[in-house]
Amino acid sequence: MAAPLSDGDRRKQISVRGIAGLGDVAEVRKSFNRHLHFTLVKDRNVATPRDYYFALAHTVRDHLVGRWIRTQQHYYERDPKRIYYLSLEFYMGRTLQNTMVNLGLQNACDEAIYQLGLDLEELEEIEEDAGLGNGGLGRLAACFLDSMATLGLAAYGYGIRYEFGIFNQKIVDGWQVEEADDWLRYGNPWEKARPEYMLPVHFYGRVEHTADGVKWIDTQIVLAMPYDTPVPGYKNNTVNTMRLWSAKAPNDFNLQEFNMGDYIEAVLDRNLAENISRVLYPNDNFFEGKELRLKQEYFVVAATLQDIIRRFKSSKFGCRDPVRTCFETFPDKVAIQLNDTHPALSIPELMRILVDVEKVDWDKAWEITKRTCAYTNHTVLPEALERWPVSMFEKLLPRHLEIIYALNQMHLDHVAALYPGDIDRLRRMSVIEEGDCKRINMAHLCVIGSHAVNGVARIHSDIVKNSVFKDFYELEPEKFQNKTNGITPRRWLLLCNPGLADIIAEKIGESFITDLSQLKKLLDFIDNEAFIRDVAKVKQENKLKFAAYLEEQYKVKINPMSMFDVQVKRIHEYKRQLLNCLHAITLYNRIRCNPSKSFVPRTIMIGGKAAPGYHMAKMIIKLITSIGEVINNDPYVGDKLKVIFLENYRVSLAEKVIPAADLSQQISTAGTEASGTGNMKFMVNGALTIGTMDGANVEMAEEAGEENLFIFGMRVEDVEALDQKGYNAREYYESLPELRQAIDQISSGFFSPRDPGCFRDVVNMLMYHDRFKVFADYEAYIKCQGQVDQLFMDPREWTRKVIRNIACSGKFSSDRTITEYAREIWGVEPSATAIPPPNLPRN
Repeated sequence: MAAPLSDGDRRKQISVRGIAGLGDVAEVRKSFNRHLHFTLVKDRNVATPRDYYFALAHTVRDHLVGRWIRTQQHYYERDPKRIYYLSLEFYMGRTLQNTMVNLGLQNACDEAIYQLGLDLEELEEIEEDAGLGNGGLGRLAACFLDSMATLGLAAYGYGIRYEFGIFNQKIVDGWQVEEADDWLRYGNPWEKARPEYMLPVHFYGRVEHTADGVKWIDTQIVLAMPYDTPVPGYKNNTVNTMRLWSAKAPNDFNLQEFNMGDYIEAVLDRNLAENISRVLYPNDNFFEGKELRLKQEYFVVAATLQDIIRRFKSSKFGCRDPVRTCFETFPDKVAIQLNDTHPALSIPELMRILVDVEKVDWDKAWEITKRTCAYTNHTVLPEALERWPVSMFEKLLPRHLEIIYALNQMHLDHVAALYPGDIDRLRRMSVIEEGDCKRINMAHLCVIGSHAVNGVARIHSDIVKNSVFKDFYELEPEKFQNKTNGITPRRWLLLCNPGLADIIAEKIGESFITDLSQLKKLLDFIDNEAFIRDVAKVKQENKLKFAAYLEEQYKVKINPMSMFDVQVKRIHEYKRQLLNCLHAITLYNRIRCNPSKSFVPRTIMIGGKAAPGYHMAKMIIKLITSIGEVINNDPYVGDKLKVIFLENYRVSLAEKVIPAADLSQQISTAGTEASGTGNMKFMVNGALTIGTMDGANVEMAEEAGEENLFIFGMRVEDVEALDQKGYNAREYYESLPELRQAIDQISSGFFSPRDPGCFRDVVNMLMYHDRFKVFADYEAYIKCQGQVDQLFMDPREWTRKVIRNIACSGKFSSDRTITEYAREIWGVEPSATAIPPPNLPRN
């Protein structure tokens, strides 16, 4: 934790977060004391730190509510096209500080809390992360919500209010142990339950074809209760809504059991319905075909579409006609973005509502559906693609299965007409995959049911067009687009690295906060000695602060002058944490071999969660901790090398480690990482990247110049060529002595003396079953790490490259990404006009 500022320093401190007016400070204090008074229970006179946190959260929330109401009135009156971002994950992290930053309240709150004898940072630390996501996909959704509000778009995030988010990770004897994330146990001050908008969702039952049309009957009903969270834009008084659904059993749930006298059993069975929103599936880039997961996917889609249609029908769009009944204009007023295939059921569900309920003609309904929906693809890994068994659909969603069959038939008839006799093409392009277990390919459903399909980095979008959806691209090339991911500069620069944001603002002003391309102006200061010094000083302060945090939280002492070499992301074979491990072992062996030689001191930090059922990922964590155990306790090594596993990596920990990093590791096998967004966070926070030409690394190298990143290893075409030839790990093992030594040490139990066979699965995978070709890039990686060392020994030159990277990171703002989605997919224009604040009369 940072040392508290002296009174004088607080008065002098000028920052991009604004100078607090005395009136603001007095108002915050008054409001805080009032909330504290009502927070305290009658029989308790002493406030706890959590009481203080809740009092502050409610104080800040007071500033949101008026803006939130006014924003929704504004949308109702102007009736803009509304954007609905559907995602099974929203990885929001903490809300307090982000809200203060976006409302321009941070300095006023800091000063008020200081005057009350409290520490703002300590109160911020009390907040639980809202961990309703696994990694990149869920965090991207959170960044997008921030950008949509900042750009004044009438946008809504829709997802599930999981009672338990991504598990908390404990490391016990080097192994990952999962603990349930009971993030709601103290309540959530940022959400508002909206029982008046509760909606029924149907499951099971049967389909009846009648003269009046199709009816889905004898269903089991689960209620969807909405909880709304305000999403403030940056200083524009716009506050959008994230609406998360929670499952509730209806009061007559399983009443037939009650009628047979088993009332207790009937009430207990309510849990079966309510389990739908109980827990987030903790898999990243892996499909697990469980019925409960399919229920979650339909639950969010069914509730959301009812809500979207209610809002569409009741929107004010002409004083004489308060209710829309014609769906012709639906795609002009509604855009639905599917964040990966998880909300793919939106397509058959919208068809079901239009055809069965609203009695729209089938062909017209299909046109409306396609014009409304758009699909973002997030991965090319085959094990991540959702392919649901037809038998599961038949039981759970019988009407949707009929609709999917009909859509597929229409689609295949079209393909057959264009490519007569090409049976293999029909098989490849079908939504239904034949085989022992008939399956529904959800990605194919998304492609045929959307007007736009996009990848999330240029290289990824090319792979999508040329490989994953090649046949579909040939059929409808105009559908396919690229939207390179971005990150919000509010959380990932202003909030987490205020020191850096301040020195940037001193040089180029504050407009970069909402227009990150302004950072280009820093190129004028690459040779400015004072600026070079300032940037290096901010980095060193961040490193000292993070080192103090590690010592306090993990009881680990590290050398703050060492290079902070960081790889934080989900643990997955394709992300190649194992390559990082091999480098650590190689460095260790070199130090042991020549202890008197001077080495660039390094602290290698690796963090991330492994999916609970992913054996190899858990073994990788055990290996990292075991390597650390040996290296960190070897007196020959001392301060030259440390290997730290960062336990329970999450958004709030990312906000601490990223500003402190010197080196960012982005080392996936070329062609496997769709984009990455951690790479962008490190870049804007002044870390240099060592990475492969994969995902957005390609565009980062293009923006900053390849010579300003440490690029190594195979390109996509090299990987393809190696696949053609056949990858033989043993060849590398035999020909590279340092690699062989490292593998032999892992294999022999050097890093696991109490259990010499501990890592046999890891070695066996690397030698015989490595889809991600770790050994093929080992030599180039080690050589590139040598270049990193060389540059780090020249602090001035290192910092010049850092400044160039920061200056060239402007493209990677989620504001730019969302502007492109808005114009090229949703057909709306971002607005720079601020809504008047609640204390001013409306226009």
